[in-house]
Amino acid sequence: LEFRRVLFRSGGQLSTRAESPTLRKGEHVLPQRHRMRTSAEFSHAFRSGIRTGRRNIVVSTAKNPGKTTQVGFIVSKAVGNAVTRNLVKRRLRELAALTCAAHPEGYAIAVRALPASAEASWDQLRRDYESALETTFAKLDRPQNRPNDEGTS
Repeated sequence: LEFRRVLFRSGGQLSTRAESPTLRKGEHVLPQRHRMRTSAEFSHAFRSGIRTGRRNIVVSTAKNPGKTTQVGFIVSKAVGNAVTRNLVKRRLRELAALTCAAHPEGYAIAVRALPASAEASWDQLRRDYESALETTFAKLDRPQNRPNDEGTS
């Protein structure tokens, strides 16, 4: 994923922000159908899924066949004040929107932000998210190693 810096006006001052080349304006919002809302949905991702941690986040991914991919975020007060927590959530939501565009069906993804995420740059958070997500996808796609029941009597 590549992002470019764009200029915009905020309160009469020029500022910059990252803009995704793959998403048009307004598409960076995670659609409602892809949002995890209930504790049962989070439980499914944590209990049935594969968990992988990085310095800034922990990602739990479970297969959810036949359903739209859903992503949920857990950002506790340990991350920081409300402004910091919302900044982390906005960054993660934009990354999740890209994930849902690439994998529109079949996964339940829960992302827990660790306290270190408050100090992480956009690039660090993106690298941790992408790396953890790729690892969980690889583990989910790996065939299960089950003992062979035939001939063991």
